[in-house]
Amino acid sequence: MRVFVTGATGFVGSAIVPELIGAGHQVLGLARSDAAAASLAAIGADVQRGSLDDLGSLRNGAATADAVIHAGFIHDFSNFAAAAETDRVAIETIGAVLTGSNRPFIVTSATALTAPGRVATEEDAVNSNFPRKSEEAAVAAAAQGARASVLRLPPSVHGVGDHGFVPLLIRFAREKGVSVYVGEGLNRWSAVHRLDAARLYRLLIEESPIAPRYHAVADEGVPFREIAQVVGRRLNIPVVSKSPEEAADHFGWFAHFVGLDCPASSAQTQKELGWRPTQPLLIPDIDQPSYFEPNQKTFDQRAGATK
Repeated sequence: MRVFVTGATGFVGSAIVPELIGAGHQVLGLARSDAAAASLAAIGADVQRGSLDDLGSLRNGAATADAVIHAGFIHDFSNFAAAAETDRVAIETIGAVLTGSNRPFIVTSATALTAPGRVATEEDAVNSNFPRKSEEAAVAAAAQGARASVLRLPPSVHGVGDHGFVPLLIRFAREKGVSVYVGEGLNRWSAVHRLDAARLYRLLIEESPIAPRYHAVADEGVPFREIAQVVGRRLNIPVVSKSPEEAADHFGWFAHFVGLDCPASSAQTQKELGWRPTQPLLIPDIDQPSYFEPNQKTFDQRAGATK
């Protein structure tokens, strides 16, 4: 199967591509830079030069593919509405190419705001307050005749090369000399190892998915205080509780994510596809020296920026 992958050189995409190639699929990866193109070619993938806002490139990639995995997203937290709109239009564009073809189209979304305060399941429709519009776009594509399904990722997709939320939490702790949780720290984050997530993407294009939504979740809900405790112990700094107001001052824009209570289940996904997470869970995976190297990259607030 020839699979067009957006976000092919991102943290998740760079696990999806070798997973697909290792299973005998041919991969066409979207690459917006020479470095990204070279990294894809080095592992045996074909390259489609372009970006998420290059609609012609998206059409060309989808037109030549037997399946599409849309794993790309512009993580610009300073202008999230614009990033969400780029994502929506990209999904709409790819979906139009795939309409009526019965070719699988896997759209990436998130579990985080699906059902705040309780365990989210695959039965839960998208939260209308979620600013990312990936799922609405996927539903619209399916209504037009594309074979679109959504794969939701949890707040922490972890593993070697992680530059997401946990490394950002570590950076705050290192810079400010304390590891912080909010209140009693009982709010929960779901999580998955990126290699387990990559395997699920592959299963979805191979197993003819019939449900509209799937969850790539291994840890249903890790109390945030446990994450903060690992960070404090590894950095040899105090672990302290702060009120929501104090946390907002401490973390800035990141405080919203720190305080999320967003557990999620993957029971239905596992039952339908036979997918079982086999990689390390969140706490043992982040409790490793590699997560605490001083030069560890993290998300910046701005698109495409790491620190």
